[in-house]
Order: sequence, then C-alpha cells, then structure tokens
Amino acid sequence: MAAIPVYRWRLAPDGLATRRQLRALGLRPGGQDVAAQVERPRRRREPLVAYLYRVEQAKPVRPMTPAKWTALDKANAARRVCPECRRDAGYVIPPTLGMCTPCAFPEEQRAA
Repeated sequence: MAAIPVYRWRLAPDGLATRRQLRALGLRPGGQDVAAQVERPRRRREPLVAYLYRVEQAKPVRPMTPAKWTALDKANAARRVCPECRRDAGYVIPPTLGMCTPCAFPEEQRAA
C-alpha cells in the first residue's frame, strides 16, 4: 500500500478538493481513491485531517428522483414528531431533549 501525500492547511495544489468543495461544484468523488490529505494543526491536539480527491476524475452529483424527495420529506417529518405526546412539534426535536419542549419541561416544573 502506497502512502498518500500529506499537505499542510491551505497548501494543497490545484486540482484537488475535499468532498465539500466537490459538492459545491456539483460533483462527487465517484468511487475514486483518496489522492492526498491535508492536515490543519491544532494546539495540544491531533491535527484535523481532510481527504482530497482529484477534480478531473469527479463525477456529477446524481439528481434527486421523486421517490428520493418523498423519502426525505418523510424522514424530516418523523424528526418533528414527539415520541412522548406523538404530536408534530412544528420544529425538529432536539436530540439532547429527545422530546418536544412542553413534554421535557412540564408546567408544574416551570412554576416551581
């Protein structure tokens, strides 16, 4: 297994991009192997690492089909339903609470 090149933060050559950068260009890695990595140093911790892909080998992003849009709408709707009271909260339920705000903080506890 060959080692991949490692570049310092903001010093990667042109023609390489991260997944987010590819997505902003309307592209995806498309099954290609990682071409390089970039490291961002941090104090007293391990550096942040991002993998780089070749832009010329990237493929266009697949378009969303009606079935995918429907599945995405259902998944987002499920995130809005409170597991305690089974009502649509009108917002995405915070994972830290695990339930809607009225269920997490009942009136009796607020008045005390």
